[in-house]
Amino acid sequence: MSAAVPDVPGMPADDPLVRERAHLSASRAALRAMREEVEALDIKDVTANWVNSIVLERQIEDRIKALADLAHTPLFFGRLDYLPPTQHGQPVAGGDSIGTVYIGRRHVHDAHGDPMVIDWRAPVSQPYYQASKKDPQDVGLRRRFGYTGGELTAYEDERLSDPAELERASRLLQAEIERPRVGPMRDIVATIQPEQDEIVRSDLSGTLCVQGGPGTGKTAVGLHRVAYLLYAHRERLARTGTLVIGPNRSFLQYIEQVLPALGELEVKQATVDDLVAHVEVRGTDEAATAVVKGDARMAEVLRRAVWSHVKPPTEPLMVVRGSRRWRVPSYELEEMVRELTERDIRYGAAREALPQRIAHAVLVRMEQAGEAPDDRVQNAVARNAAVKAVVKECWPPVDPAKLVLRLLSDAEFLAEHAEGMLSEEEQKLLLWAKPGRSVKTAKWSAADTVLIDEATDLVERTPSLGHVVLDEAQDLSPMQYRAVGRRCTTGSATVLGDLAQGTTPWATASWEQALKHLGKPDSRIEELTAGFRVPTEVIAYASRLLPHMAPGLAPVESVRENPGAFEIRAAIADASAEAVVSACVDALAHEGSIGLIAADARIAPLAAALDAAGMPYLSPGEETTAESRLTLVPASLAKGLEYDYVVLDEPAAVVDGEPDERTGLRRLYVALTRAVSGLTVVHAAPLPEQLA
Repeated sequence: MSAAVPDVPGMPADDPLVRERAHLSASRAALRAMREEVEALDIKDVTANWVNSIVLERQIEDRIKALADLAHTPLFFGRLDYLPPTQHGQPVAGGDSIGTVYIGRRHVHDAHGDPMVIDWRAPVSQPYYQASKKDPQDVGLRRRFGYTGGELTAYEDERLSDPAELERASRLLQAEIERPRVGPMRDIVATIQPEQDEIVRSDLSGTLCVQGGPGTGKTAVGLHRVAYLLYAHRERLARTGTLVIGPNRSFLQYIEQVLPALGELEVKQATVDDLVAHVEVRGTDEAATAVVKGDARMAEVLRRAVWSHVKPPTEPLMVVRGSRRWRVPSYELEEMVRELTERDIRYGAAREALPQRIAHAVLVRMEQAGEAPDDRVQNAVARNAAVKAVVKECWPPVDPAKLVLRLLSDAEFLAEHAEGMLSEEEQKLLLWAKPGRSVKTAKWSAADTVLIDEATDLVERTPSLGHVVLDEAQDLSPMQYRAVGRRCTTGSATVLGDLAQGTTPWATASWEQALKHLGKPDSRIEELTAGFRVPTEVIAYASRLLPHMAPGLAPVESVRENPGAFEIRAAIADASAEAVVSACVDALAHEGSIGLIAADARIAPLAAALDAAGMPYLSPGEETTAESRLTLVPASLAKGLEYDYVVLDEPAAVVDGEPDERTGLRRLYVALTRAVSGLTVVHAAPLPEQLA
């Protein structure tokens, strides 16, 4: 592998770097022409009506956005030189050779339609990530490019077909991994590793669970998997839809630019709370109560409560049409109700089917009497007042929110349907101290909305998407998994998480259990253990916590050549805030983003200390602004975020801020592993003994 070539003024025109820059300029000109061609489209007389016109205009606008040339984003980052075809080790005369292809974020072609840049998701691009000395995959040379501020400044060659050349780590790859991370999360398309690429290109039909420690790139892998699936199955996913689910709004704002940078603009993003927002959340639950509400047993309690509304008819039905009366006996009505309850259909669908069943029975009697009724007669009978009255009596409508309100307010109703499922103590935890009077005035909690969502699905089927990506999945309760699973019953999912970072009282104990609750028990589980983000010394220090909070999990092994900066500073109790500010000042002397992470209870005093020092700072999710490189991060919101340098305030306070030690250690593990280049731990109180 050759060394990176520096940017030297006066370089001869036949120098490879000059030629590569010329290809970059030509490719950008071609992309600009592609965009201008779309912008020049005249659709005035193309569409048949105004609805089609609006749809087509929207599609053209999206296409124009997808063809944007981002100034500081390399149009291509690699090149493959394929070997000419051979047979028995000899060149094939007249054989077609793939030749040279440039790998980039999107396809670019010239005026003749010939490709100048190949999309990284295309099959011909895969050897860029997978080829090796042992398996060159018909590639003679792999070239990586280095950029500075959007300008091509270096290249690095790896001759896979040359047995004399030793295999060595790529310096450009290391430099790209360690590049400062100012602003929101960026794509990793230029640095995808073979094990990551296999996950990215996994088939759409199966659900995949990725267990990965801090810095293994699981979030980026999940997002790139979405981009790949949209490329490989665009027509199918355009119909069924895709969704990325994150733990909170700050996290979604942090990752929201990754897919647009890859040219994908149609992927929706949401939190679990967004999915189940049937009522306004105005209350909170104690941890013990939330655990019971999130337990999978609640699904059976709700199912019993919904179907308890069905009551067999006790009187026969008399339908009057004109001068004729048609009688349906109660035993026949009871048989219809019984058959519908035994079918695997939703409560609401069965309720809609019942009047048609009754009407059909009436039509049979009409035909037996010599009449010839048609479908219009059957529909008229189904709308008959007497039929409606029977349906209302034996199969009344169910309002999911009112049902949950009654379960949480009525001890007898709850006891009836929780018998054998929940203990008396658990039932007491569920019951509100002040029973809710109405759906609008009730102080619903986030866990209550998940129960309402479950009840809603029992009444009416939830629409399914083609693919769902669920990130930070280890923090979901069984009932939340069920809520997500309902959104991909006929589709697939990519589940991302780290069991060691579970910080909720109901955190997932095993992926097998989680996938069962998701409704995908046969999913494949993959584990990423190579760390690309967290420096060696930092991840080694944080991994001291693993035996105490997640025994059995393999620690992340950093592949970074740069060990990173790591320092522990002891402070005086009365001047701890000043010591934290001083550490932030030192961190700001470096290039890149700075995250000051602290226990939630210490955010206010630290904010006051920063204000007093005249240091501007942002809140999580505001990193897209240019007001400051420093973000003040509550420990509860740190998960999934990353900063070049992290200042961690009082580890003991982070642990003490959680309801139990195990959860506290996991929260601390998350906070310790947000750094890309350096970590400074500032403490006045003794460090947790597990870090000794």
